[in-house]
Amino acid sequence: MSGLQEYVSPRYDGLLGDNAARDYSGKLSKFNAFAAPELRGLIRHLNLKSGMHVLDAGCGTGEALNWLLDEVSSSGRVVGVDMAAAHVAAARLRASQGIELHQANLLDRMFEPASFDLVWCVNTINHLTDPVAGVIHLAKLLRDGGRVAIGQSSFLPDMYFAWDARLERRVNGAVRRYYQDRYDLDEHDLKAVRALVGILRQTALRNITVRTVIIERMSPLDQASKSYLQEAIFRGTWGERLRPYLSTVDYDELAGLCDSGHPNYALNRPDFHFLQTFTLASGEI
Repeated sequence: MSGLQEYVSPRYDGLLGDNAARDYSGKLSKFNAFAAPELRGLIRHLNLKSGMHVLDAGCGTGEALNWLLDEVSSSGRVVGVDMAAAHVAAARLRASQGIELHQANLLDRMFEPASFDLVWCVNTINHLTDPVAGVIHLAKLLRDGGRVAIGQSSFLPDMYFAWDARLERRVNGAVRRYYQDRYDLDEHDLKAVRALVGILRQTALRNITVRTVIIERMSPLDQASKSYLQEAIFRGTWGERLRPYLSTVDYDELAGLCDSGHPNYALNRPDFHFLQTFTLASGEI
């Protein structure tokens, strides 16, 4: 426990411009519906018990809150915290009765130390300027034997144009440069999924484990997968914002693949095959 007490972070601000007014609830909800089978499987793998107390730190739109409650039953306690007002409002609409929700910075001192058996924190650590300090703060909330579980999907999918590796490389490079310019980030700042074990090793947590699953989809797509890929990636992440980072030829090809009215629309192709990794690293007090 001494390592948890001694580490002091100089900054707790967000790395990606997060604040209480920011709203990307639509993208969060679509991702959770898309990745629900894999996320629920990872939660089941944690072997939670009836009556346990669980905190979802960075709960977003709240889908995981009900999944966690299923594991600890009505005798357990499930709490969600998120900075964005719109995300908490969305979570309130879907959270089961008895789930507690708070709009706050997850690094605020809201809870007594040793209040939870599990802190579940997914696609959140990459938003922190000092992720080690963030994990140390969350670990202080654990009871003896409790665990912090930090999950992160890969920043860029591992494959989405199975038929064209060259264009895939060009698009990935364009996305990196876009984020570097928009948020003043470098490659080091975009490596969150690669660094989870290293982050946990810098804390006083023990029995560190890691498990990576592949979110894999192929045509024909189920509706949840099509909705997420179409809105969050093929329209939301790409589109006009990547034009400055691609040649005219590459941009025009990408635009056709992203256009649902185009004969070459990627999500309607019979050879569409999508891969993205999701890593969950955990450690115990």
